[in-house]
Amino acid sequence: MPIIIPKDLPAQEKLVGENIFIMDPTRASSQDIRPIEIAIVNLMPTKLETETQLLRLLGNTPLQVSITLINTATHTAKNVSEEHIFKFYRNIDAVKDMRFDGLVVTGAPVETLPFEDVDYWDELKEIMDFADKNVTSAVYICWGAQAALYHHYGIGKRDCKKKLFGVFPCHSSVRNDLLMKGMDDTFYIPTSRHTEIDVEAVRKCDKLQILAESYIDKVGPVVLKSKDNRKFFFTGHAEYDRDTLKNEYLRDLGKGLKIAPPENYFIGNGTDKINMSWKSTANLLFYNWLNYYVYQVTPYDL
Repeated sequence: MPIIIPKDLPAQEKLVGENIFIMDPTRASSQDIRPIEIAIVNLMPTKLETETQLLRLLGNTPLQVSITLINTATHTAKNVSEEHIFKFYRNIDAVKDMRFDGLVVTGAPVETLPFEDVDYWDELKEIMDFADKNVTSAVYICWGAQAALYHHYGIGKRDCKKKLFGVFPCHSSVRNDLLMKGMDDTFYIPTSRHTEIDVEAVRKCDKLQILAESYIDKVGPVVLKSKDNRKFFFTGHAEYDRDTLKNEYLRDLGKGLKIAPPENYFIGNGTDKINMSWKSTANLLFYNWLNYYVYQVTPYDL
């Protein structure tokens, strides 16, 4: 089934080229089916790339999925045109009377700041509180996961000794959770961050469960959920494209930063060949979430 996106969204051309079945809202409305309504809060500066990455994964399902893009009105995006934001995005005030089956909140390059110093922190808190009352299930990614863990459970973050950068081996911590259904014994997830969550605080919180963690101690938990199945936390970036870590690496080198190549990513000594070892993991995570924790439990009448 298709993913329903606004007509002329830039991601459309690339998704069509990858044989992702897309549909515009006019055509979708002619079908006698209630689509799954998913909101995406896109906090990334690379908005166009992030849109494509998430739409690709949300479109890999038998369900008809309708997308609403949300931005924060209190922050002006610098790497995308105002026209794009005006045409395709809404802010929380425009959707506060709506209901959604699912919500995805992305990461953001603000992780070294205290949460309260982020210029859109109050607005993001409003969005997270909105999700508690109006969304069946939410996924929070990287800094978005850190923000939600802090806001809802008071779990803090701390600086890493150096940037955690690479593609790391992981394993399921539980055997029977449906989100991890179909995962190999060892699977891989890209990670790119300067901070980490307080793992001991997570383990002490009786409202949270760790579903997967890395074999590498410094990476820690990679997938967590609230025990009521309403919130999921991905500390890495399973949604990343093949070249995303490469582009981040070359960008940091261009800025003169001291940065090691991403671990377990390049093949050989150069930057031309990449081992994309996380594609099936990303598809399973979002497919399982949409199927088992959104579609199977959301009401027909939102």
